[in-house]
Amino acid sequence: MNTSYDVKFWEIQRRTDRKTAAFLVRWTVDRKAKSKSFRTKGLADSFLSDLRQAAKAGEAFDVATGLPVSMLTPEPLGPSFLEFAQSYVLRRWRASAARTRETDAYALLTLVPALVADVSGRPDPEDLRAALRAHALLPEDRRAELTSQQAAALRWVEKASLPMSSLGEPATLRLALDAISATFSGKTAGANTVRRKRAVLHHILEVAVEQKLFPGNPLDEIKWTPPKAVTVVDPRTVVNPAQARDLLDAVSKVGRKRGARLKALFACVYYAALRPEEAADLREKNLTLPDSGWGLIVLERARPQATKRWTDSGQTHESRRLKHRADKETREIPIPPFLVTILREHIKEYGVAKDGRLFRTATGGSYSSSAYSYVWQEARKLALSPAQVASSLAARPYDLRHAAVSLWLNAGVPAPEVAKRAGHSVDVLLRVYAKCLDGQQDHINGKINDALDG
Repeated sequence: MNTSYDVKFWEIQRRTDRKTAAFLVRWTVDRKAKSKSFRTKGLADSFLSDLRQAAKAGEAFDVATGLPVSMLTPEPLGPSFLEFAQSYVLRRWRASAARTRETDAYALLTLVPALVADVSGRPDPEDLRAALRAHALLPEDRRAELTSQQAAALRWVEKASLPMSSLGEPATLRLALDAISATFSGKTAGANTVRRKRAVLHHILEVAVEQKLFPGNPLDEIKWTPPKAVTVVDPRTVVNPAQARDLLDAVSKVGRKRGARLKALFACVYYAALRPEEAADLREKNLTLPDSGWGLIVLERARPQATKRWTDSGQTHESRRLKHRADKETREIPIPPFLVTILREHIKEYGVAKDGRLFRTATGGSYSSSAYSYVWQEARKLALSPAQVASSLAARPYDLRHAAVSLWLNAGVPAPEVAKRAGHSVDVLLRVYAKCLDGQQDHINGKINDALDG
């Protein structure tokens, strides 16, 4: 137990942000803020009086809980945050995709080192994160051997990790929120990163509520506004059909063979609005490619990329069910003659893998995201002007999908049909692509003019 005699008290504060009256007792132990809320002033006065008498009697105060030794409950404090985090990871492992496991771990790499008591011998942050990432936050049969420094770091955090019960205190939760708001290097974290990490923290606490550790989620009581994240597609990233064709032609000219082998993959992203991970798992059996007219893709699986430690197979690419879909659920996408021709030519030139996959390296492996991103950037240099290359126009391969969906919407395809083909819900579709709907402003302005003239 880490204790201190450095204790200071504040006057009781009445909280006006509650529907019912609440009185807040505030004090510090070893300069660390503590607080506890009470429904009545009498209860708050009594609790503060007990703290003051303990301090006057020369009692040591526990730094983690903020309570004098005499007031500590003899009952176990329950699991530490580290122990609860480990059980949380194992609980979700079987049902989670590799990227979800990675997202959970990435959040915990921030939270676990932050939610610790002031125990001497704090290790190097890199050693601590390495011990968590490669060992503590994995199932036992996947854990790597640790270096002596990493093993020492893990022993330290096992000793220093705050009890899970301390997350019921606002000060502890504020500490967690401050931690997820910064990168490992101390810079301000991006809005999407902060929101993802907060979502993990909130879900951990929901599980704690389910296990009766808290009567309600304590994070819901904290007044904290997350940074606003961009959730709509920037129209400046969207290419028109002529630019898309020029880019696809340029892709085939990149490298000796890699670009030519990837042209059809990028074509699927543009003409069928496939996610790159969906195109990566596209198989010959999924295709209907007539000699003329429109064809059809019946999409069954996706092939996302993740770090090996998080996948079931131990490989970087793993075939998974479609995003936001049940296992074995499919998605049908009619494809225009342009794409039918490109796919027929690709199969004729390169054949398919033993498992039927269309897109694979010369040795049969899957292309990494960095490999096809490199090809894409080189194609942009060939197809676009220097000013366009420096802009956000088609900056990422994924922007081809945005261009496809924007084209369909502006062509007048009903939103439910676009959502069905793209694998979105209608509300998400309209929200994400709201800024890409051309031609609406003039129509609306005309209506306003007619009203004014009338």
